[in-house]
Amino acid sequence: MSDDRPVPVIIDCDTGVDDALALLFAVRHPGLDLRAVTCVAGNTDVAGVVRNTLTVLEIAGAGDVPVARGAERPLIEPARSARHVHGEDGMGDIPGLPAPARAAADVDAVTLLRREILASPRPVTLIPTAPLTNIALLLRTHPEVTRNIERIVFMGGAVATGNATPVAEFNVWHDPEAAAILLTAGVPITMYGLDVFQRVTVPGADVRRLRASAEPGARLAGDLLAHRPSAPEPDGDDPRGGLGDAGAVCAVADPAGLTTAALPVEVSLAPGPARGQTVVDRRPRPGEDELHHGTRDRHLVDVALEVDVERYVKLYLAVVEGRRP
Repeated sequence: MSDDRPVPVIIDCDTGVDDALALLFAVRHPGLDLRAVTCVAGNTDVAGVVRNTLTVLEIAGAGDVPVARGAERPLIEPARSARHVHGEDGMGDIPGLPAPARAAADVDAVTLLRREILASPRPVTLIPTAPLTNIALLLRTHPEVTRNIERIVFMGGAVATGNATPVAEFNVWHDPEAAAILLTAGVPITMYGLDVFQRVTVPGADVRRLRASAEPGARLAGDLLAHRPSAPEPDGDDPRGGLGDAGAVCAVADPAGLTTAALPVEVSLAPGPARGQTVVDRRPRPGEDELHHGTRDRHLVDVALEVDVERYVKLYLAVVEGRRP
């Protein structure tokens, strides 16, 4: 951060388990000014995403941060949820979560995004942690917003291995056309992909401490971290949990913990096993394809390649537990 003023941020999410972890952190970090949250179908249906988002913000003590409902399906594909990972309610089916006391804004997500981006006195950092449908609709409908966007830090994609398919990460796979549109935004973009996403995990002892906390937000973070669908019971032998999407917000709050490289990235849109793959070119020089057919118009993205795991875990725990980061 260049000065002591909080960084204005907007999160676009599909609140499941790790989006909720990201929201808890964004609300409580003193260096972030969460101006709005927009919702899109992904981990669960968009109505569930709105409900989950409002609940998490209330537990986190977010006040009147506006929340808006967005796209209920991708641009072309049908909606395909990840309830097998995030539970039937998208929040790990944690018992006793309260229903939200307030409703979403009376405008749609694209309208809210445009309003809050253009109204911000400083350029906004946009943090999509979900399929990129809302962002694509915003960029195509209101391209003027890019003049007040500092950077887009999105959780999505992978340099190496995917999770939705062998090569495609879920958020990009869910709406590949939207991800391709994102790459044409004309603003700096950071790709926080699976290569770093899967590495940032919170040790079991810390998860147990959070779950025992009397403070509702810290306790919710512990319950979310302990949600592991492959475990025979919530605690198992070691309730180690991944920060997931929250790592992308940590990277905005503390970019020095992330190692990136400016690399050409394109999204595979053709039908078949590679659809939704983020093709990241790490070659030091052009290959035969470029020599014979010319270089395609590809977009440079700051791709996350390494992450300081301990740094981000310590940062996350300090912020969520109300200690000085």
